[in-house]
Amino acid sequence: MNEAIRTTCAYCGVGCGIRATVTGPREVRIEGDPDHPANRGRLCSKGTHLGETVGLEGRLLHPMIGMKRASWDRALNLVAKRFRDAIAQHGPNSVAFYVSGQLLTEDYYVANKLMKGFIGSANIDTNSRLCMSSAVAAHIRAFGEDVVPASYDDLDAADLFVLVGSNTAWCHPIVYQRIRARCEAGAKLIVIDPRRTETAEEADLHLPIRPGSDVALMNGLLHYCREAGALDQGYLAAHVAVPEDFWSKLGEGSDLWSVARVCDVPPSDLRRFYELFAANPRTITLFSQGVNQSISGTDQGNAIINLHLATGRIGKPGAAPFSITGQPNAMGGREVGGLASTLAAHMDFAPENRARIQRFWASPSIAEKPGLKAVDLFRAIDEGRIKALWVMATNPAVSMPDAGRVREALAACPFVVVSDVMERTDTGEFAHVRLPAAAWGEKDGTVTNSDRTISRQRALFPLPGEAKPDWWIVKEVARRMGWKTPFAYDRAAEIWREHCRLAAYQNDGARVFTLPNGGAGGNAAYDAMEPQRWGGTPFADGRYSTPDRRARLVSVTQRPLQDPLSNWPMTLNTGRYRDQWHTMTRTGLSPKLARHREEPLVEVHPDDAAAFGVEDGGFARVATPQGESIFRAAVTDAQRLGELFTPIHWTDRTSTGGRTGLLPRPLTDPISGQPGFKSTPARIEPVSAEWRGFLIVTGDLPAPPKCLWATRVAIPAGALWEIAGNGDALRLDKLLPAGERVEAVDPARGTRRVAILRDGRLAAALFVTRTGELPPRDWLIAQLSAPQVAPTLLAGRAPGAQSDRGAVICVCFDVGINTIVTAIRDQQLTDVPAIGAALQAGTNCGSCRPALARILAETRQEAVNA
Repeated sequence: MNEAIRTTCAYCGVGCGIRATVTGPREVRIEGDPDHPANRGRLCSKGTHLGETVGLEGRLLHPMIGMKRASWDRALNLVAKRFRDAIAQHGPNSVAFYVSGQLLTEDYYVANKLMKGFIGSANIDTNSRLCMSSAVAAHIRAFGEDVVPASYDDLDAADLFVLVGSNTAWCHPIVYQRIRARCEAGAKLIVIDPRRTETAEEADLHLPIRPGSDVALMNGLLHYCREAGALDQGYLAAHVAVPEDFWSKLGEGSDLWSVARVCDVPPSDLRRFYELFAANPRTITLFSQGVNQSISGTDQGNAIINLHLATGRIGKPGAAPFSITGQPNAMGGREVGGLASTLAAHMDFAPENRARIQRFWASPSIAEKPGLKAVDLFRAIDEGRIKALWVMATNPAVSMPDAGRVREALAACPFVVVSDVMERTDTGEFAHVRLPAAAWGEKDGTVTNSDRTISRQRALFPLPGEAKPDWWIVKEVARRMGWKTPFAYDRAAEIWREHCRLAAYQNDGARVFTLPNGGAGGNAAYDAMEPQRWGGTPFADGRYSTPDRRARLVSVTQRPLQDPLSNWPMTLNTGRYRDQWHTMTRTGLSPKLARHREEPLVEVHPDDAAAFGVEDGGFARVATPQGESIFRAAVTDAQRLGELFTPIHWTDRTSTGGRTGLLPRPLTDPISGQPGFKSTPARIEPVSAEWRGFLIVTGDLPAPPKCLWATRVAIPAGALWEIAGNGDALRLDKLLPAGERVEAVDPARGTRRVAILRDGRLAAALFVTRTGELPPRDWLIAQLSAPQVAPTLLAGRAPGAQSDRGAVICVCFDVGINTIVTAIRDQQLTDVPAIGAALQAGTNCGSCRPALARILAETRQEAVNA
């Protein structure tokens, strides 16, 4: 039997350890690593089902020039030539790389070295710009260096958790379970979020503040702490530089009533928050995209850090501001200088740093100044200033704000290279050259998680087809551009050791960033590397990475919040779903992960839905000045009045609607360059459909059906397409494969049900209706794998009585809401652990536990009312 391979999860910045046992050519059993400090053996639903995503479905397996397969030599030579030509004709700033937190540190290092140290431009930016660059900027302003001054161990020592703009139960479930465990021991939880999320459901206090009012909230809290005598005057005097007018500026508009009015929350709730914070010195404030993805994101981050510095809640167990990152190696990218605004090893563009790195690399040139940040980079492409672009492991045609404009820029760029795992992506459609990169299960290298723990990622499978590691692809282009010796790497371990040496090179302790053991040891040591955290307990001695070794309080003021406009009366917020990841190129392959939220929903408050004529379960068009897209409507009082929420995941490959990237405005924080995804002026209107239905097929369709609404859902052995439209639905028959046709028609309801059989087995099923009901999908989906077709196929249900489990709540164990409600009623279950004991629901990653608690409360209330 194969031994388990210790590796690291492919998803969020928690950086969970995995034990992966290969069970077949492209099959693997996934378990949490009990010895990894980040997760201690637990995994969320996404990590648990990684085994469903390692197949070769849709993979790019050979270099492509245009639509033709090419050899590696021909493709790499073309890339090198086009980049050399652009540099020769237009200078080094005419080329750019756009990279990703999906890269390993070794990949990131080589790409950054090539662009900044040899091409001589800093035009390399990363999709991490979209998620945590405001936290980076805030850290640098306050500490003098981008250092997260916390670890997951601090969660086990805190008495108060303040989650700001973070739906932690969904986006970082393993972190959330550690928080909940501490809360069960007596700690308090405060959630600050405009939406009543699953995380907010279990909070001791939820503050649904107005989007963009975070600075007012935190300044008000700091003002309260000063008035209440809760500042640490000794710490301030010894370790913090305070601007002369800091306190006088802070006091303006920071009284309780003014802050409550700006934030649009009850003064009584605000006072309770202030009192809880002042009373609990061991406080962890975790902040994520709700803080960072704002045109005031850096100021919002500094407002949080100001609180911790002024109250001495930093560098101590259970007390810190804690930025939790979104991607598996966003932190590693920060370490090697993957952002356009930094050089390598936490150094900036000061002359001495530029000279130091140039000496170390023995490079012919070094970037003189920061490069173009993501939004500005694509604007420069659109304006014709960038002549050659290389996109690695990301999908900006979907994920960037104002994605329609980004697509126009990509279409106009003279030369676009895309290194990717998938053959077809929205961005890849614009590529002149596509290069097949290694996927998660084939990569070998390191990643760094949110609390600075470095973990090994190890290959589970051999490289398929002609796929290559990203670092290999970049170094081969560098060598063809003329820099053979500096890029003479044969394995990832060599790059890691060079990265370690650079981190230590002439670092006299001015920077916290150093790497454990300095990369000592050979290839065997690298292969056997255990998880290790750099930086120890940062700032425990009160010494910071500034010239005078003191931290900085940064004066920040609340910027005016715009009132709704008559033609754009709503505010759009965007974010993630629990079981999906980025643009679904990986999670979209998993049938289990598809069950939680099968379609992209626009969530809208009941009063807004009534005002604009939007019905729950119907369709709605969300429009902004940048674009528009159609969504399925979900009417919920978890939304603030006047606000909408849409998910970021769906693409042209997976849906005709749900294209959230088309909607946000391309406005950015002036310091970090991070886009403000959380507060775009918008409007909503109902969209009618004459018919609705679904199509189940073995395999898949080459493209979404051409109708008003078509959304793909991964299922075992094929795909489910939820569809709706206007006009003649008979044209859908063109989507059906060849085979024996069985059909039933109900003219009264405008219903047609068609099945296609091959050798007595189901190949496809199309159910469409104008006024009738559609059956649940589960039984029909199971018929794709059935050895023979049931006689009740066109009824959409098994012979005899059949229970409907309802919407899946627990993805880990595939438990539906109706199953849960029945168990609560029949077995008299009284709490969430009892549901877990009966059904297993909530006993793995725990991200469904808030939903289970809500279902339990609603079911018991229904019993009381009855």
